[in-house]
Amino acid sequence: MSKKKGPPVVRETAPAHAPDAATPTFSREVPAGEFKARCLAMMDEVRDSGGEYVITKRGEPVAKLVPVRTERRPLLGSMKGTARTLGDIVSPLDEPWTALDSWDDES
Repeated sequence: MSKKKGPPVVRETAPAHAPDAATPTFSREVPAGEFKARCLAMMDEVRDSGGEYVITKRGEPVAKLVPVRTERRPLLGSMKGTARTLGDIVSPLDEPWTALDSWDDES
């Protein structure tokens, strides 16, 4: 006696609290076979609405499809820690600096 299979089961849960930038607007469990058939549409839906899909194999979660969050770094301070100062930058040089000699002649 074979057991007749029905359509794939999609379980949907609502977020526990109000959505913000880090909280998905929906969370759905989807069997791997259905994900394989609809993955491009699901990626568009996640991108547009900010939800997430949990992909399952035989009822066990194996992967999660979530939107990419890109954060912009603030302009001020964005280069902090990227440069090193080698040596003394305050004391005068031991060699004469002639870069402004021609400047004095022009005035």
